Amino acid sequence: MGLFILRRTGVMILTAICLTFIVFFLTNLYPNLEKLAKTQGNFRMSDEAVESWLTKGGYMQPLPVKYGQWLGVLPGWTLESDEGVTGRCIEGTATVEEAADAPRFCGILQGDWGYSTVFKDEVSGIISTRLGLTGKLMFWVLVLMVPSALLIGVLAGMREGSVTDRTLSTFSIITTATPEYVSGVIFIAVFTSSAVGLKWFKGTATSAMESANFENFFLPVLTISLYGMGYIARMTRASMTEVMTAQYIRTARLKGVKFRDIVLKHALRNALIAPFTVIMLQFPWLLNGVVIVETLFNYKGFGWVLVQAAGNNDIELLLAVSVVSVIVVLVTQLISDIGYVYLNPRIRIS
Repeated sequence: MGLFILRRTGVMILTAICLTFIVFFLTNLYPNLEKLAKTQGNFRMSDEAVESWLTKGGYMQPLPVKYGQWLGVLPGWTLESDEGVTGRCIEGTATVEEAADAPRFCGILQGDWGYSTVFKDEVSGIISTRLGLTGKLMFWVLVLMVPSALLIGVLAGMREGSVTDRTLSTFSIITTATPEYVSGVIFIAVFTSSAVGLKWFKGTATSAMESANFENFFLPVLTISLYGMGYIARMTRASMTEVMTAQYIRTARLKGVKFRDIVLKHALRNALIAPFTVIMLQFPWLLNGVVIVETLFNYKGFGWVLVQAAGNNDIELLLAVSVVSVIVVLVTQLISDIGYVYLNPRIRIS
């Protein structure tokens, strides 16, 4: 197991480097840099003025050098002028003596995530705050979604073809086929409109950022939960149906074992192997898939920041969002593989 984790960790690091380099390359294309210069400077800037602004900001260096500086494995750039010394690791303009005392390396590995040109704040602080808000949303979504989906899937799969199976399977298909922006709009129209007469919840979740309660937080949680619930329930139902037709289940029935004990003691663990992987894959989906829901309910979390960074060409913030997303995807995949090994003894033995 230790060797397996070590190998997977090495593959994860290599994958993270490749993915972040691709994102870094795309965000540092010259049209994006030109747009950034004109946004921060003047939209009427000449080509020479744009190139001068980019040079002073260290953007005109070779791409591998910039990527190494961003990671923190290469020394940060410096530029001397009549006004003083500027650089990646120097705040503002410093004297030659102050620049000599500044750190040489200041990248992701050193905890320096850059500065947001939109929010005018440190990227690390923005990411931690917004990630915490989305983490709160994800927690309650998982609390509602996972137990409900597993219960629906198990109940549907216990007796294939029954009325319960057909009813729950139809419900699962409907929820999976309904996008969040459709169900969210329907919930807002039905449960927050005084015209319908069911004004039970607030139409926005902005106040939930400070103090979440049932009134301002239930609708976004329900909107996300329903979409993912159907997929997990369908996977659980298919796995449960397959297990219930296995030979050892038939043998247990012939021996007179109670149906309840067959389900709980024999079928349930094997039936949860496939859904476990699907549940773990919900984490990266929740992290980046909440963009629509957070925008719809005006909940300013991680997905909302992603929209702001992409829409306003905030390169440093967009890179940080990409790094966090890549890390979450790879870590959850590793946890999924480890959990799969523990749930399936045949894989562990082999």
